[in-house]
Amino acid sequence: MSDLEMMATARPMLSGAQAPAASAAFAGFLRSGAGGLEMKAFTGVTVAEGGYAVPRELDAMIDRVLKAASPIRAIANVVQVGSNGYRKLVTSGGTPSGWASETTARGETATPVFHEIAPAMGELFANPAASQTMLDDAGFDVEAWLAGEIAMEFAKAEGSAFVNGDGVDKPRGFLTAATSAAGDATRAFGTIQHLASGAAGDFGANPGERLIDLVHALRSPYRQGASWVMNASTMARIRKFKTTDGAFLWTPGLASGQPDSLLGYPVVEAEDMPDIAANSLSIAFGNFRAGYLIAERSETAVLRDPYSNKPFVHFYTTKRVGGAVSNSEAIKLLRFAAA
Repeated sequence: MSDLEMMATARPMLSGAQAPAASAAFAGFLRSGAGGLEMKAFTGVTVAEGGYAVPRELDAMIDRVLKAASPIRAIANVVQVGSNGYRKLVTSGGTPSGWASETTARGETATPVFHEIAPAMGELFANPAASQTMLDDAGFDVEAWLAGEIAMEFAKAEGSAFVNGDGVDKPRGFLTAATSAAGDATRAFGTIQHLASGAAGDFGANPGERLIDLVHALRSPYRQGASWVMNASTMARIRKFKTTDGAFLWTPGLASGQPDSLLGYPVVEAEDMPDIAANSLSIAFGNFRAGYLIAERSETAVLRDPYSNKPFVHFYTTKRVGGAVSNSEAIKLLRFAAA
């Protein structure tokens, strides 16, 4: 080894020097495709150019934005899964009991009934693009831009699927489940109860009473943590409802960030809920934490593609998401029909 090489190796690091953070390495990958990144989410057919897992910092950023933009995600039960084979068991019927004297023989009681819930899964994807010139700009925050683009695309698709998804390569929305006017004691498991508004395509007489009926159709254990779900048009109608003494049924949130409430329960605005029309299911009330299940892969995979559409660089981003009604007794719907 030469004297010059020995001096270079013996020289201490500059003051303040440190190893690049994972997010900095990811930013370098986004700009130029270079940099030492750990491959986490890949399959046997993934090419060396992509399949890198998004750093944990970026993944958390996306989730925070999604909760604000996709309202059902914020109130539902979200679980992390590793494959499409996720299953959940739900029991119904309870365990009957009986009374007996001290010496009376005890007969066998019935056992709970198990139901298997398999949420329909699909791969959610976004494919935003940026020119290489913009990526080379040192003042451009690539991570913030990418997170915002992905969050908007994912939130739009998720919000629609969790409400109206048909279950084909996407989650099955709660409005696509079978409905019935029968109560919990007689209705088949997996069928959601609906109540009639009293008029086709409108509220009938005493609309406030229909809303009260909907609240109390939900059994007491589920009312703890329940919320309303409707779109802005329906909210505008209900905000004008008054009691016989002139008081509004609607209570605006008094503190910043606190949701408005209707009959004492928070209201969630979901634009994918249908407008009021004949036979529409425009208002939902229930405990979505108990009633709707969202299953998702925790990793978001990003494939950097600088070749398909030069001079643009595409960031093909995917995430596996599924959803289904897990407990049909925990959600009630208002059907705008005469009966």
